[in-house]
Order: sequence, then structure tokens, then C-alpha cells
Amino acid sequence: MSITNFPLQLQAAIQQGYLAREFQDGLTSKLGFRQIADRENVSAGIGETITKTRKSLKTPVTEPLNPASNTNFDNGLTATGWGVEQYTLTLNQYGDTTDLNMVTSLAGIASQFLANAHTNGIQAMQSLDRLARNALFGGAMNGVGGYLGGNTRVSTTLGAAGTTISVDDIRGFQRIIYNGQVTPIGSGSGMTITIGANAYTLVSVSADATNTSTAPGGISGTLTVSGNNIAVADGTAGNAVVSSVAPNVIRPNGRPTTAALAAGDTLGIQNVLAAVAALRRNNVPAINGAYNCYLDDLQLLGLFRDADFKYLYRGAYGSEEYRSGQVIELLGVRFIPTTEAPQQAAINAAAGPIHRAIVLGQGALVEGNFAGTGYSDIPGVDTALLEMIDGVAMVTREPLDRLRQIIAQSWYWIGGFALPTDMTANASIIPTATNSYLKRGVVIESLGTDGLTA
Repeated sequence: MSITNFPLQLQAAIQQGYLAREFQDGLTSKLGFRQIADRENVSAGIGETITKTRKSLKTPVTEPLNPASNTNFDNGLTATGWGVEQYTLTLNQYGDTTDLNMVTSLAGIASQFLANAHTNGIQAMQSLDRLARNALFGGAMNGVGGYLGGNTRVSTTLGAAGTTISVDDIRGFQRIIYNGQVTPIGSGSGMTITIGANAYTLVSVSADATNTSTAPGGISGTLTVSGNNIAVADGTAGNAVVSSVAPNVIRPNGRPTTAALAAGDTLGIQNVLAAVAALRRNNVPAINGAYNCYLDDLQLLGLFRDADFKYLYRGAYGSEEYRSGQVIELLGVRFIPTTEAPQQAAINAAAGPIHRAIVLGQGALVEGNFAGTGYSDIPGVDTALLEMIDGVAMVTREPLDRLRQIIAQSWYWIGGFALPTDMTANASIIPTATNSYLKRGVVIESLGTDGLTA
């Protein structure tokens, strides 16, 4: 592209590729969550929701054929098919811009120009990484909830037995996979949930007008069941409410809810091993030989203080893990510290803030990139420089204001993240499989290390 419309001080930087390199340096400093995603190009337009379909396998045959039935054209066989399940991916546009006034920045125009590109790159990287994180923990708008979905607690004690309870978070209860399709919960497609100690059939979900959820990205609301009334003993504040198809959430010492976490409930190696066991039970493939565990540094510190961990590394004070303060790979898990792990203020002041790690296998997240990003149908019009870096468009526009002083430096990305389900990988296909829709990740909730919980 021609760069003659840009000042001479900037043309050299552009010609030598400094601009793209500054943007890319920021963009490739990934924080971790986005790297888990399987990427695919999508040709649909902005704001559209794409429905993806997965097929299941067929149940293994363990009974011999009856020789007496081996007749006619079908040889006594009845045709069977495989099931399907769907997940949705919504494409939206994200971006930001910054201006460079060439007159007021005259003394250091080139360095300011490159600094803007670098800052835009970091912002784009953090934005996409946070979108990936939010999809993992909170779920896509049209999906079945994220890996925190379907696992909450009663927020207000029932005054008398009834059909409706208030809960801290309705994510994961709003939709069900019915006949292979993601369908809003309703009387024709109910969901089995456990409230307290008993099972009920959920038929309606409603969000509160004022959100009071304590969970990161949570949505407080009410759940309505059909059939038997909810007993007061079950509908008591603090009791667990868990969907029969909820993802696995692990807490130290078997705590039933987030609010039940107590002092000393820090991350331990046994919690990580339990997450690995859950993934292996579902035959979730590893990522280059190990599962990825994203966690913050206080959870990692709790792991180093865990008695089982210290026993495992007894006498290994010279190991790389202890010298660097990081666990690279251990027991089939690759630990990846991140500052983007969801944080939650203390529910119980005596316990402290809640921290969340997530252990993921291959295929847990899909990133859809709009194939038309960076495309222009007006050939020959050269009013901007455009660089495509890792699916993100970096746009540098020449000064078009009346005084020809202001250069605009922008970035944008068109895409979305989705969580594919594995409902059809049930116990008839994989005998050890769980009932969860989302099987490729496990959340571990814990407290931070004593004295360092803030």
C-alpha cells in the first residue's frame, strides 16, 4: 500500500515493518485462555449466530446375532442411527482506536506512533483473552452455560413448601439440549435438578430485575419446578442447587457450594488429580500430552504449600519448579499462571476471597473468526494501512481532518467463542462418562493462601 500520505518521519517505520512488529509483539503476549481455542473461519456476517452440529458415535454391540433371525434381506438386523447435538457461535465486532496529533507530538512523533501500535496490540490481546475466559466460565449467550453453570445455591429460605426458589446464579439452568438442539427450558423440555437433598424437575427460569449474584458474571433469579413442592429443608439458604447435566466443579474438603468454603480450603494436589480423573473418565484428549490448568498466583502458592505436593518434591529443592516458583508440568497437568483468572470477593468474611482455576482438555473452546475481516470491496482506494495479525485487523488511517494533523490508529476483530458440548458421549459410548453437557473442563474453586488472600 502507498504510504505517501503519511509524514516522512513515519514512512521509514512503516516501510521497515516496525508498525506491524510493535502491534504483533503485544498481540502474541497471550495470557493463556485464547490458546486453548480451536480456531475456524466463519463466512457469516457480524451479529449472526451460527449453529454447529456434532454427531455422536453408536453404542457398541456386545450381544451375538441370533442365527434363527438371520433371514430375509435384513438378516434380522434393525437399522440404528447416530445422534446429533448442536452448539451456537455468535459473531460480534470488537475494537478500539487512538489518535496521534502530529503537531503536538512533533518532538517524538515516530516513537509515539510505535508506542500507540504496541499499546493497541496489548489491548487487543487482553480483550480476546478475556472474551475466551468469559466464554469458558460464563458461557456464550445462546449456549448451555459455561463451566460454572448449573451449580449454584439457594439465596433465600422458603417460608413454606412451594414450587419456586431464589438462587444466586441461573446460568446453566436456562437451556437444555432437547432432540439435539439447544432449547429454552420449559414444560416440554424439563431439567432434573437437585435442591438440597432431593431431585426436582425444573420447568421455568426467571432472572431478577436487579442482579444480586455474587458469582463472577452471575445472574441471580428464580427456578420453578413442577410436580412436588420444594421442601423447606431443601429450600434453605445456602443449600446446593445442581443441575443433572452441570459441569464438574471441585472444592477442597468436599464443600458443596462456593459460600461453604472455609478457612484452610486452599488448592491442593488432590483437587488437581480429581480434575484430571474427571477429564480422563470422559476420555477428554490432552493438549500436547497434558491438560492445561489456568490459575492465579495465590492458588499456585497454595499448591506449593500443600502437604502432598511437598511430600512429592521432598529433597527436590534443586528442581526447576522450586527454583523458578512455577510448576511447568506435573502429574499430567501443565500449570499456566495468569492474572485473568476470575476473582470473587469474600462471601464469608472469615474465609476470604474465592479463587478459581480451570483444568481443560483439547476441544474445550472454539474460536470463530469472520473470514471477511480486513476485506474492502472498493479497490484502488488507499486511505489506510491495514495489517492482519493473528486474526486481528490493525488499521492506520492517514490524517483526514481539516488541518491534516490527526492520524487514527485502530484495531478490530470480528468473531466469537463457543463451548462445544459432548452430551452424546454418554455411558453407553464411554462407560465411565459423566452426564455433563460440558465435559472438557473442570473448575476448581478454593481460597487464596492464608495471609495473602486479597
